[in-house]
Amino acid sequence: MALFVLGDPHLSLGASKPMDIFPGWNDYVERLEKNWRKLIRPEDTIVLAGDISWAMYRQDAREDLFFLHTLPGTKVLLRGNHDFWWSGYSKVLSMLPPSLKAVQNNALRLGDICICGTRGWTAPGTAGFSEEEDRKLFEREKVRLRLSLEQLPKAGTLNLCMLHYPPFTEKGEPTDMVHILEEYPVQHVVYGHLHGKSGRSAFQGLYGETEYHFTSADALHFVPKRIL
Repeated sequence: MALFVLGDPHLSLGASKPMDIFPGWNDYVERLEKNWRKLIRPEDTIVLAGDISWAMYRQDAREDLFFLHTLPGTKVLLRGNHDFWWSGYSKVLSMLPPSLKAVQNNALRLGDICICGTRGWTAPGTAGFSEEEDRKLFEREKVRLRLSLEQLPKAGTLNLCMLHYPPFTEKGEPTDMVHILEEYPVQHVVYGHLHGKSGRSAFQGLYGETEYHFTSADALHFVPKRIL
């Protein structure tokens, strides 16, 4: 089994908000499907780090989810800030096609790989952070991250943590999310959220003993990244 990562596909098959209007997003669904089918086999796993669908309601997300289901591999989804259709973890699980899994403040084991994660939030020290509007949400996400990490095995698996929001500032400085991750046996962290120029400063590579991957679909040119 190979492990792939990708973030922010922003599918809109059941909604009227295509991404084609943005630079670099032309024919993105077709490009993603072509690259996906070329690289990923049925026995492989791909984690999708948030912003799965533009749909506002669960029923409107079904077409996007079914499209993912038709592609090879097991898909593990995380909620992003634009996934408004994701309302209630148990409700999301009940509507997912068989090849789709979801992680929300917990951990999922697939063979020798264990995947955990939470959405994250705008962190202190990053552009746009508001003490009044963002502090409470960021602190709540720190708690949820610990809840996820506590469910990882201490040994015997490759542990991967999904975030949606970046765990580093634009200057490459670690936020509290990174300091929490350092306390746990996590080999890989994936995140997305950033697009265009804002993604150029996204931190990638080793920090301590953990490798960080910036996975927004447009930054990867809609080619899933293999990490194992």
